[in-house]
Amino acid sequence: MQLVGQRILVTGPAGQIAFPLVKRLAEDNEVWGIARFSDPATRKRVDSVGVVTRSVDLADPVWTDLPDSFDYVLHLAARVSTDHDYDRAIQVNAEATGQLMSRYRHTRACLVMSTCRVYAVPENPRHDIVETDPLAAVPQPYSPTYAVSKLAQEAVARFAAREFNVATVIARMNVAYGDNGGLPAMLLDAILEEAPIRLPKGANTVCLPIHEADIFDQLPALLAAASVPAVITNWGGDQHVDIRELVTFMADQVGREVQFGSSAEGIMQLRPDPTRRRRIAGPCRVDWRDGIRRMITARHPEIDLP
Repeated sequence: MQLVGQRILVTGPAGQIAFPLVKRLAEDNEVWGIARFSDPATRKRVDSVGVVTRSVDLADPVWTDLPDSFDYVLHLAARVSTDHDYDRAIQVNAEATGQLMSRYRHTRACLVMSTCRVYAVPENPRHDIVETDPLAAVPQPYSPTYAVSKLAQEAVARFAAREFNVATVIARMNVAYGDNGGLPAMLLDAILEEAPIRLPKGANTVCLPIHEADIFDQLPALLAAASVPAVITNWGGDQHVDIRELVTFMADQVGREVQFGSSAEGIMQLRPDPTRRRRIAGPCRVDWRDGIRRMITARHPEIDLP
């Protein structure tokens, strides 16, 4: 399936994953993007790539400024906050998903972006987590409410898919990155600031990073696989990469030294099994080292790579 000549609604179009997607999709499709757009500069950036934007608060949505139907809905918006307001997080991340899927129940397919953070931490840190493994929504230091509200979102999306007969795919993202940011970009900033990289002691430090180009390439196949009941799949890369290896590689590229330390505030990693996603959408094309070099060049053109 190709996404050409379609009317597509994207929530959170200015986000780290969403912006590169809408930029590419708008080249061949009629793309609408909704968010609160509290920062006018953010909205202007999305407008500039040919996306039709509307201000919609998903916590209390008003749909009157939007078309009555879309061919596809990509629900990428999420509340990620350092506070402990669980009620607000569930309202925005979970309840809003049901309202969105109810309003656009006649779409051909809906993709709901979830996260690998909904999984329980396996006893074996080298275990590759499959979609049927235990769930637990372990809180993370950067956002205590995020994982549990995303797990609630999945439950709402699964209900809405059946209740409104919406073909749905729930994608549990691992580590997305590219020119527009992501965990590797944050680690790169720390390297350039000569800050120590702190990892959680005794936890898994291996992830499966996926470049924004692969995310775009795999999107049509994921939408084509959407069904009732909802399909659930991990969404990450094909290569297991230890955070230490990733950081050391970036430090070598930018000519800096790096120090590692342990901290309870370090971001725990999970290892999602990519088998189901590969079966649906095929293999990734961007080797993580090539993707990282592309990211460095895009974000820091002043740095001459070796």
